[in-house]
Amino acid sequence: MTTFPELLRTLRMQAGLSLAGLAQHVHYDRTSLHHYETGRRPAPLEVAEAADEALCADGKLVEVWLREDRDRREAAATHRTRAAALAMSRDLAALADLDISELQDGVSVTAVDYLASPPGPMMDRAHVLRGEAFERLRSGHHRPQDRSDLYVAAGRLSGVLSYALLDMGDAEEALEHATAAGRCAEFAGDAELAAWVAGTKSLIARFQGDYGRALEFVRDGYQWVGHGQGTGEARLHCGEAQCLANLGDSRAANAALDAAEDARERIRRPDTLSGLFGFSQAKQSYYAGSSLIWLQGGHDAERAAREAVTAIQSWQAGPADERSLDDERLAHIYLATARVQLDDVEGAADAIRPVLSLPLEEQISWIVKRADRLAGMLSAPRYAGNRTALETVEAINALAA
Repeated sequence: MTTFPELLRTLRMQAGLSLAGLAQHVHYDRTSLHHYETGRRPAPLEVAEAADEALCADGKLVEVWLREDRDRREAAATHRTRAAALAMSRDLAALADLDISELQDGVSVTAVDYLASPPGPMMDRAHVLRGEAFERLRSGHHRPQDRSDLYVAAGRLSGVLSYALLDMGDAEEALEHATAAGRCAEFAGDAELAAWVAGTKSLIARFQGDYGRALEFVRDGYQWVGHGQGTGEARLHCGEAQCLANLGDSRAANAALDAAEDARERIRRPDTLSGLFGFSQAKQSYYAGSSLIWLQGGHDAERAAREAVTAIQSWQAGPADERSLDDERLAHIYLATARVQLDDVEGAADAIRPVLSLPLEEQISWIVKRADRLAGMLSAPRYAGNRTALETVEAINALAA
């Protein structure tokens, strides 16, 4: 997409004007115009309007200026929210105190809405809700018997922030929010939340490619799981499978996935909260597919493809509050990856097709990372003459362009 400095320079050159010549038309000095044209400083709107008229751009320069000004304002607003949210997480990790009823309803709704919403708005909402809870804890404006519940609410909202920042591609900030969530779980004495936090910290470490540390987080989390109580144990086993698969241990990875299935069969008490804090059967199949694609193909790729298909079909047919659109899209990428490992390029292209038309705001960091890996696989010399492989690679490269 052409930037304002690029368009300004192109139009000036096409008009045959030097910087000094353009300066006479827009009544700005040559040095300032040079800064605007090289992007060293943003141009004022009046410069864009004057240059647009002088260069007969028919409003194109002003249109690009307005777009970039909007993008700068949005980026600044996002930065302010992130900075404020991160400062609060650091406070919570060292202090931790929180709130109830309407707040708890807000947490529940946010946990469900997260599955079908872009991370940016969810980050904003979680930050506002957590700020309300945090202030009540800090000020002591709550009943003593509500204190534990306030910590749980703050911990879950910190967990939402952790997921949002990870989906936005910032693992370090995500880990700080997860650490705050863990402190809240500790103060509340909530084993279910503590197990969820351990699994989330492992997820963050996997995002960073540190599978040894990710495995440590998972195994530390097992101390919090109770027999038949919620899906925490199944989620941790699936996280362990992802670590082991990335470390190249097919036998152990498959065994961990089998252990996750056994853990699900033993569940007698459902999760306290659904949405982001639940772990549905579809999510479990998704984890299985996303684990086994890191091995060497063959039987692992066959199981990965089956699990990815099961996840997609389960989400499409299941309850709306369990449908995670981002994970469903990723499952399409995992299915495509498994099919490439099975040398089925046409099937891979068909699997990833629903992802290729996503608008930029819905392309979370995981989608970009995993699609890039698929593009690399399809760019292997063995597919050099395969038109479907070439077109799919081009479509993936254009995804976030």
